[in-house]
Amino acid sequence: MELWPGAWTVLLLLSLLLLFLLPALWVCSPSAKYFFKMAFYNGWILFLAVLAIPVCAVRGRNVENMKILRLMLLHIKYLYGIRVEVRGAHHFPPSQPYVVVSNHQSSLDLLGMMEVLPGRCVPIAKRELLWAGSAGLACWLAGVIFIDRKRTGDAISVMSEVAQTLLTQDVRVWVFPEGTRNHNGSMLPFKRGAFHLAVQAQVPIVPIVMSSYQDFYCKKERRFTSGRCQVRVLPPVPTEGLTPDDVPALADRVRHSMLTIFREISTDGRGGGDYLKKPGGMGEAPL
Repeated sequence: MELWPGAWTVLLLLSLLLLFLLPALWVCSPSAKYFFKMAFYNGWILFLAVLAIPVCAVRGRNVENMKILRLMLLHIKYLYGIRVEVRGAHHFPPSQPYVVVSNHQSSLDLLGMMEVLPGRCVPIAKRELLWAGSAGLACWLAGVIFIDRKRTGDAISVMSEVAQTLLTQDVRVWVFPEGTRNHNGSMLPFKRGAFHLAVQAQVPIVPIVMSSYQDFYCKKERRFTSGRCQVRVLPPVPTEGLTPDDVPALADRVRHSMLTIFREISTDGRGGGDYLKKPGGMGEAPL
């Protein structure tokens, strides 16, 4: 198919218009900047996954491949001008399995996770991620555990297998107990699967809290600038001797301690302080 001469002129003009329009939108429209940044964020992760797949494939499906993904993703925070500050990393148990529970705000949680991710630790993710192109395959090769949350029987079966894997293969797992992303600057009620897992395996729970992103990122306002995020690792919570009957109280206790720290680190200049002072912000939300 050949273009008639006038079509080349139109195509050239459209290309020049796009060339000048994109920088103008970047400078003048925070919403456009938000969409550009999120598109690049997701696209860059998919591209990095393509690079990681052949390297990880040498080992096959192996939790040690998570080190490769972590190494390839650590630089992203610099591209976006986000400073991630980690405190309390000494609380990680040095040589035993455990269950990490963390608050879940957005896909940017990946940045904090990669900053503090301990060795032989893999996240538990929804099964839909497995079909997310190159990212899904890279996650599978890295040993990420996929759960179909819509099928309760399958989820329970997978969690039982994970409990055995924790003990027999010295693996740690990372769980977002809220179950879904929470953009409102607080914490949703915790689902209890992670706590049942820890009690069944009789391993500690290590809570990790990421401060609010509200000072540099807000999906509702289409705002994405540079900023700082604090990641706080809390002391491990033992589960030895606990039974399934203790799980509800355990989940509530861990959530309460995490929410207390979330409020503290989100109002000390590390992220979200102005938002939390607004009427209806998390600072006025009940426990």
